[in-house]
Amino acid sequence: MSLSLKRMESTALRELSIILNREAKNELLKHITITEVRITNDLSYMTVYYTFYQGENADYIKALDESNGYLRSALAKKLNARKMPELIFKLDESLAYGNHIDELLNEYHKKHDKEGN
Repeated sequence: MSLSLKRMESTALRELSIILNREAKNELLKHITITEVRITNDLSYMTVYYTFYQGENADYIKALDESNGYLRSALAKKLNARKMPELIFKLDESLAYGNHIDELLNEYHKKHDKEGN
């Protein structure tokens, strides 16, 4: 992956986070945290991974779908991009997976602490 593509991903993550927190009219969008941005080499798709801390995922999907055109346009202005990739939003499940692993480790330690005493 080229350095310029990495730089564009980093800038897109930062700028999209700012747009969601400061400029978006839908209040649900203000509760979204962008965790990662990946852009295809041909600049046709930008996958945006997000997470949230309250509510239902379906509500956030709807809010993102309804705002997709606005977000793409606002981001294109910030990036000064000649060709703006199509935005694809995906829930970042790594936080939930990490919490699950943490729970399993805690159960393991509790079980082995009881056996050791």
